[in-house]
Amino acid sequence: MDTIGEFLTRIRNAGLAKHDKVDVLSSNMRVGLAQVLQDSGYIRSFKVAKDGRQGVMRVYLKYMENGKHAITNVTRVSRPGKRIYVGTDEIPIVRSGYGMVVLSTNKGILSGDDATKIKVGGELLCKIW
Repeated sequence: MDTIGEFLTRIRNAGLAKHDKVDVLSSNMRVGLAQVLQDSGYIRSFKVAKDGRQGVMRVYLKYMENGKHAITNVTRVSRPGKRIYVGTDEIPIVRSGYGMVVLSTNKGILSGDDATKIKVGGELLCKIW
């Protein structure tokens, strides 16, 4: 099961339906991904509620002044069936710098710009613009 793909799909679908927030199951990978999305300005915020089991994360979506969702498109790159790894010099630039990539590195979940700054590569999780 692709938990990251499910997380991204829930955010995309909630944005298309103009929801204010969406609830997803929590994991360390999803929390790291949500932190990168928040730091980059694609979501407003998120909260993690512990329930004694896995936990639930509530993601508050962000919309522009014209009412459009901040995330225009999100594409899952590395999948459980086909992992995609990139080095520091192979990190792609999305939409001429308008978008971003998210990587899973040995330093944690990072945006492509942050990974380039600290010179680490890793698994290319998704592209967002």
